[in-house]
Amino acid sequence: MKKSIICLIVVFVVYACKNEKTTESKSNTEASTTEIVNESQEIEPLVEIKPITNDILETAIIYEANIRQYSPEGTFKAFTKDIPELKQLGVKVIWLMPVFPISETKRKATGGEFANLIKDEAERAKMLGSYYAVTDFAKINPEFGTINDFRALVNEAHKNGIYVILDWVPNHTGWDHIWLKNNPDYYTQNDQGEIVHPEETDWTDVADLNYDNKEMRKEMIADMSYWITEEGVDGFRCDVAGSVPTDFWKEAIPQLRAKKDIFMLAEAWEPELLKADLFDMAYGWDGHHLLNDMAKEEKSLIDWDKYATKVVADYEKDDILMNFVTNHDENSWNGTIQERMGDASELMTVFSYMIPGMPLIYSGQEYNLNHRLKFFEKDSIPKTKGSMWDVLKKLGTLKSTNAALNGGKESASYLIFETNNKHVLKYTRSKNGEKITFIGNFSSKPQAFKMTTTGTFLDYMANKEILFNNETVTLEPWAYKILTDL
Repeated sequence: MKKSIICLIVVFVVYACKNEKTTESKSNTEASTTEIVNESQEIEPLVEIKPITNDILETAIIYEANIRQYSPEGTFKAFTKDIPELKQLGVKVIWLMPVFPISETKRKATGGEFANLIKDEAERAKMLGSYYAVTDFAKINPEFGTINDFRALVNEAHKNGIYVILDWVPNHTGWDHIWLKNNPDYYTQNDQGEIVHPEETDWTDVADLNYDNKEMRKEMIADMSYWITEEGVDGFRCDVAGSVPTDFWKEAIPQLRAKKDIFMLAEAWEPELLKADLFDMAYGWDGHHLLNDMAKEEKSLIDWDKYATKVVADYEKDDILMNFVTNHDENSWNGTIQERMGDASELMTVFSYMIPGMPLIYSGQEYNLNHRLKFFEKDSIPKTKGSMWDVLKKLGTLKSTNAALNGGKESASYLIFETNNKHVLKYTRSKNGEKITFIGNFSSKPQAFKMTTTGTFLDYMANKEILFNNETVTLEPWAYKILTDL
């Protein structure tokens, strides 16, 4: 992760060393620096945290924080006070959705139209736009608070042994970004010399960046470096990382790692992005889609076996995949966990912890969120602890304490035992003498199977002993058991 506080002179040097900016760009930087000076006495210096290591990644759970929707206030302060609660769930990495100012020009509204086309002023004011239409990579969205509020969040996370990564948007910017005015050659242009949005998308609220431009690359790396060296962040989740040339990551990531031990997550599946110390983790997209299909009984355990075999073939042993049943895109655009997975929701959530990789919790998942959060305007998650809080807390404890669930670069081994029922999976992981067996009924009907394992185990979720003696066992629809040694 990043080095701690660096004095304001270094802040000035970082910005001065960026490729020559216009007077307007420099004045923006100075204003940003002045804000830090004026508030410097309101918060203690950035809190150090030990460098992130693979041992930490082995047991890590990542939490995606949607600051706008996390609380009725939608602020850093409201989220910060709950960080100790997240620690109870085993969270070791907080991924903050973009915290930067959002462009006014071509700002999107609910329904996909541009906000400026809404005639009713009160309705128009509700449209806050997409976090991914960034207008300045070096400032904080005032909707969430101040730079000192952001620092307080990072400090509280670090005090609780949790790392903070920023959602970085390298593929495009909003239409108000200063680069559009002063450096139009930083952007992709059509034959008429017009700057365009990313092709083959409906992302009309953003302008596509041109990675053939070397100066833009330098500025992008400088902006990323600022958050590492000056604001204490511990890495980045990089939006649509596969749409950015891999040679940029080969240029940028070594420079960033030279400044601090960081954690890098790619919103991508491409195995090449995990090679040569580039990204630490990629998205398990195929696994996610398969879980959705299995919950609908459109795919089966046979398909899962094929997927697991493909993962072994496509990725290197020390590659990490992020396993998830929801995230901001899935929730807002494709449906809640309950909508997509129905009665299989808990089983699929638990299974995402049992397989190699790092499980993700998305804001509200821990509170049984069951509505699609609005994307372009204010909304809020429930804040009442229910059944899912207890499930995730138990899973977090097991993930943190049992080496058989290690999912980092030295992941625990796994073995799939066939049962005499094609709907029942028996799955065992082990490492350093510790072992966990997961048994699940991946169907909407009760299923009986021959339990060939004998002995007494701890039924972990029920916290009671259970004896198996080579008998036939019946599992209710979508039921599961996690068995550990006593």
